[in-house]
Amino acid sequence: MHHEQIYFKNREVAAFRLLDVLPIDSMMLEEWTVLATSYGGVPIAKIISNKLDANFDLMLSSKIMAENNEDCEIAIVTETEEVVIHEELAKSFEISLDFIFQKSKEIYEKQLSRTIKLYRKNEKISNIENKNVLLVDEGLNTGLTMMACIKTAINLGAKSVSVATPILPSATVPTIESIADDLYYVKKLDHFVFIDFYYDKLENIDFEDIKKF
Repeated sequence: MHHEQIYFKNREVAAFRLLDVLPIDSMMLEEWTVLATSYGGVPIAKIISNKLDANFDLMLSSKIMAENNEDCEIAIVTETEEVVIHEELAKSFEISLDFIFQKSKEIYEKQLSRTIKLYRKNEKISNIENKNVLLVDEGLNTGLTMMACIKTAINLGAKSVSVATPILPSATVPTIESIADDLYYVKKLDHFVFIDFYYDKLENIDFEDIKKF
């Protein structure tokens, strides 16, 4: 399927396009930890962390969906049990915060803690206290997962938190910029469809695949 909206052949190309917009030379003067914020972000984050000679890790999180709408993410819980809620949606669906926090706890205990065990043998995420952190994903939609990861990094004591992503909706830019130190992207779009739409080839990457990168 080819349409004029394809901006990236694949994740690797997207990563190199992203390297073009990152101030690599000045970044290299400091130490960085590069964290992927999704499985799909891993190959991109790996390329960037190699270039920066940085530590690499994956920040794990789970989506919490609205009960009456399985496609609608109303909150994100990260591996440090940080919960970020899409407040307008929660309001419009009349979902109580209690319900969301209870559901996050459940998802954390049933799913996320298991993934953490499998991925890093129960170790905590890399120590990022007083470190510069670059959070990387393959694209953003609402930015909710990224917001949760930014807050997690801040709470873990990061010195600075920046975000790099190949593509995102224009509407998400101010949201991310309001809490991150820097935001780097190749393309922002007013009418955003979904991430896969802008890649020629975006293979699904699941938990089993991330060990390969």
